[in-house]
Amino acid sequence: MGAGMPDWRELETFLTLAEELHFGRTAERLHVSTAQVSQTIRKLERRIGVPLFTRTSRRVELTPSGRRFRADLEPAFTAVGAAVAKAVEAGRGVTGTLRVAFGDAAGGQLLAGVAERFRRRDPGCTVEFREVRPAEVLPWLRAGEVDVVLTGLPLPAPDLVAGPVLVRELRFLAVAPTHPFARRDAVPVADLARVTVLRCALPDLWLDEHAPGAEPRPRAGLQELLTLAGAGEGVLPVGAHIRRYYPRPDVAYVPLSGAPLLEWGLVWPSGTASARVRAFAEAAADLVREPA
Repeated sequence: MGAGMPDWRELETFLTLAEELHFGRTAERLHVSTAQVSQTIRKLERRIGVPLFTRTSRRVELTPSGRRFRADLEPAFTAVGAAVAKAVEAGRGVTGTLRVAFGDAAGGQLLAGVAERFRRRDPGCTVEFREVRPAEVLPWLRAGEVDVVLTGLPLPAPDLVAGPVLVRELRFLAVAPTHPFARRDAVPVADLARVTVLRCALPDLWLDEHAPGAEPRPRAGLQELLTLAGAGEGVLPVGAHIRRYYPRPDVAYVPLSGAPLLEWGLVWPSGTASARVRAFAEAAADLVREPA
């Protein structure tokens, strides 16, 4: 007998082929190539030490050993699959609290819609909202203060996992009404090198590249940064939604031309995502896919 126990994929491939008796249909059901099915079966036969199928140009059949193996394996395989499905279902429906953080009013409104959908799917779970300042996003996630955060992407942190992009929007500059940029229809990205650029504490790879001298304000929240921009202390790159949610007489919003779209999504610690976190991320993706 070959060394080692068969893995789940080998057993699943064997049982599917035993049912279909056709390599092409088996490959289609498992979403793999026909060659992969053939390779997996050969590997399983080497492990067991006997042929499980006879193959001709016209047909595929189980050998006597294959039939006995199928009869012994199928009930156990089915039971394991049912146990896994039950565990996943239980995890999705466990009562408890999912702590979700957002950074501004638009994020809070989006997550409120996600939470409504999430509660319909998982009525036993409570969603707790928390407002997070930029400097708190990484510490809160790593310390377990919150389970998931809506934030800008990409967030270059190997210990965090990002879900799908939920929102893409244009970039703007928040500037004082007396700033020369305020009289323009748009500001080219290259002009960022000639002014003081304000930024929050979160990493921003695009801003690092185009405004390497940007002044981080580690403890500043959005309103404080907008106040600094309105006071002429610098210009503040923001997403387009800020214009609608934070109109201020001391701030003008000017499009930033030549900049890529700003992306937003959910982020959570790697290796700790509960079924509830995954279900919440699924609800968010479903919500933004719906036509307006």
